[in-house]
Amino acid sequence: MSTGQAHGNPVRPDVRDLHARAVVADMHNDLLMSVVARPAESWASFFREAWLPQLRDGGVGLQVLPVFIDDAYRPEGSWRQTLRMIEAAHRLAEGNAGEVALCRDGAEIDAAIGSGRIALVLALESCPAIETNVELMETLFRLGVRIASLAHFGRTALADGSGEDATGGRLTRAGVRAVAEMERLGMLFDVSHLGAAGVEHVLELATRPVIATHSSARALRDHHRNLTDDQLKGIAGGGGVVCVNFFAGFLDETEPTMRRLGDHIEHVVSVAGADHVGLGPDFMTQVLDELIAPWCEDLVFEGVDARACVPGLEGPRGLPLVTEELVRRGFAAEDITKILGGNAVRLLRSELARPARS
Repeated sequence: MSTGQAHGNPVRPDVRDLHARAVVADMHNDLLMSVVARPAESWASFFREAWLPQLRDGGVGLQVLPVFIDDAYRPEGSWRQTLRMIEAAHRLAEGNAGEVALCRDGAEIDAAIGSGRIALVLALESCPAIETNVELMETLFRLGVRIASLAHFGRTALADGSGEDATGGRLTRAGVRAVAEMERLGMLFDVSHLGAAGVEHVLELATRPVIATHSSARALRDHHRNLTDDQLKGIAGGGGVVCVNFFAGFLDETEPTMRRLGDHIEHVVSVAGADHVGLGPDFMTQVLDELIAPWCEDLVFEGVDARACVPGLEGPRGLPLVTEELVRRGFAAEDITKILGGNAVRLLRSELARPARS
């Protein structure tokens, strides 16, 4: 359960209690990147010492673990690094079995949360290891992957990422097959990072709900990584969930504050409805500090300062501050618990590993 404090930022008792009652679901934290950078024999202990206390302090009950493959591994090393990161997730779960559990379906998520453990769910952020071999989706499914996106910022063999919006590219033939295969298996499709035309294409094809694991509102910050109101409505209309990104540069060009994050959450709620909003923090401060040389001071990525963050939201410990912001805005307690994690958990419970209807 949460201590009710963001690191160095205590919250009011009523906020603390509300946050502690909620199942907080963080739908995007790249912590596996920092774990897998260590020797394999220290994966479980590093997670236990460096990340588990933060997740507990933030009250996290469900954590999605994206598998992201750096450019240095592409294309030749993509498959090897994908497997290493998946193996790291399994080892950190097995080495901390009393605290976390790697979950494959809704029943396992409920069992983990019910026992006070943090439910972990594996996701693919882009699929560089797949290329056009869509049958490998089932291999990854066997290994525990339950969420996947088809592109990052650039072009893949399956789709164009949002950085390629000028091309108007939709899904490739292999990408269309990938959507069908994911729906057959019960793997949730993630539209975050997908190009605008690709999102439209997926919404045309999808017969099951989709998710945006870490995307904010294009109406408030005109960046290609954010979703338009029509896209928000389309995801919600299919029963999906949009998890708002905390990444500073995607919230505001000049003032990425807690209030601005609240603006994005409030806007997505106003467009998609309170039953279709979640949290996708995309905490990167610690990961970048560990993986990028300190002399790389000017780390600009897709037009934003990658080191910048919302004050207080450097990592999971700051999550109670989000609850405080929603309380300050007058959100009902029921809606706050939905946004913090109730909606995301409901979607995962209903969709993960559920075979498609014939």
